[in-house]
Amino acid sequence: MKGLAGKNALITGASSGIGQAIAIRLAQEGCNIAINYRKSAEEAEDTEEIALQKACGQVDECGVKSLLIQGDVSKEEDIINLVNTTIDTFGSLDILINNAGVQTECPSHEIATEEFDRVLSINLRGAFLCARETIKHLVSRNQPGTIINISSVHEIIPRPLYLSYSISKGGMENMTKTLALEYANRGIRVNAIAPGATVTPINEEWVEDPQKKAVVESHIPMARAGTAEEMAAAVAFLASEEAAYITGQTLFVDGGLTLYADFREAWSA
Repeated sequence: MKGLAGKNALITGASSGIGQAIAIRLAQEGCNIAINYRKSAEEAEDTEEIALQKACGQVDECGVKSLLIQGDVSKEEDIINLVNTTIDTFGSLDILINNAGVQTECPSHEIATEEFDRVLSINLRGAFLCARETIKHLVSRNQPGTIINISSVHEIIPRPLYLSYSISKGGMENMTKTLALEYANRGIRVNAIAPGATVTPINEEWVEDPQKKAVVESHIPMARAGTAEEMAAAVAFLASEEAAYITGQTLFVDGGLTLYADFREAWSA
């Protein structure tokens, strides 16, 4: 992708799933990558090794720089450290990928306040704070940059039993648009991708169950779940100069899930 080589990128929640795939793809495009993880240093190290091998062939001789940073994006002090450490190590920060996220299944009338707050603090508040610190850096240097938020089709599709998750992604949609509008004249682009059903560890319950997987895929016009690599490809495009005139948009990467699959056949009201 045009314009990615040599850029410095921070990816939150990059130790597995879509975040891992994004880190690998950006490294392949020549970006230096800061890999954030919360718990598993081993998974983050695996991400780093795979990314450098795919980018350069040999880890020891790779021109792409990498950095592992532990941090919980629900904690403001951790976020400030993530951004500052990335800048101190690479010299600047050009690309932020807000990927870290969690979800909890629970009937809406039974959601504990603490659990509701936990999901919002990671998925939405954490994404905002990462964006805020990145924008501070970019504005202070009069530097252009790119922020990409990893949202979900559930920013527009209601998801019963996942109220806090749906609210967080709906908020992310508006945050994407608001920041894009506010900072467009400074050369800071803010976009999002909205994955549909994707084969990742967080979806292991239905991915590994043929019957459940069939039910999920029955709602997708393309009749299959997406891959983490397909999500990463969309991110690479939006981060690149190929998307230089795109800001404030959410790109749905969902196999047509948001096209109302139940209406595939003609019917009369």
